[in-house]
Amino acid sequence: MSAQVLFGFHAVTVRLKTAPQSIVEIHVDATRRDARMRQFVERAQAAGAKIVDSDDQRLIRLAGSPRHQGVVARVTPVARSHSLDDVLDQVEGAPLVLALDGVTDPHNLGAVLRVADGAGAHAVVAPKDHAVGLNATVAKVASGAAETMPYLMVTNLARSLNELKERDIRIIGLSDDAERTLYDLDLSGPVCLVLGAEGPGMRQLTRKTCDELVSIPMSGAVESLNVSVAAGVCLYEALRQRRGQGEA
Repeated sequence: MSAQVLFGFHAVTVRLKTAPQSIVEIHVDATRRDARMRQFVERAQAAGAKIVDSDDQRLIRLAGSPRHQGVVARVTPVARSHSLDDVLDQVEGAPLVLALDGVTDPHNLGAVLRVADGAGAHAVVAPKDHAVGLNATVAKVASGAAETMPYLMVTNLARSLNELKERDIRIIGLSDDAERTLYDLDLSGPVCLVLGAEGPGMRQLTRKTCDELVSIPMSGAVESLNVSVAAGVCLYEALRQRRGQGEA
């Protein structure tokens, strides 16, 4: 099984916590000996990881990025056998799913996974085509959430959304031209929020599959938000409503 690469303190630390046996070796900046690095190395050694002192150029080559923070791990892939059905079957309470249609930027996906994890979403779904997969950049930006948030790439997004409907999960699409806003809806029940790529938005078939379209109200000069910011607004509104119901 070929090794993959994770880089940055957060991404590698989460892998140390969740699947230390998958770590082949961790390369660290030999010139960096500050408190954060010392604590990281101690944790990695306690987990039984092999530590390799490397220079900056080698770290850049391994990570494919200069933003490695002095930490690059070679890891074997962790099995991701969950299907959307598997994930939803384990959910207690109302499912909260995020679907992405056409998000191809790894920085955006990483940020989306991070906010989805923070807001308590149960899964992020995307089509196998017209979408970015999990890679080292996604993992770095996600700050560990790429390890904890189920990211499920499906063959046909519209069909998967229809399968969610069969579970009585409402499909709510975000569209700049929708008359109703996000704040007009009850998001405390089973919901799948659908966001499209910046610019083109959702594809037409995805849009038609939605039960309802809503917008995020914009009061300034800009017409739309970055997809990861929009995901945060939507997911945390759902979280706010769910917590309010729970306290009632």
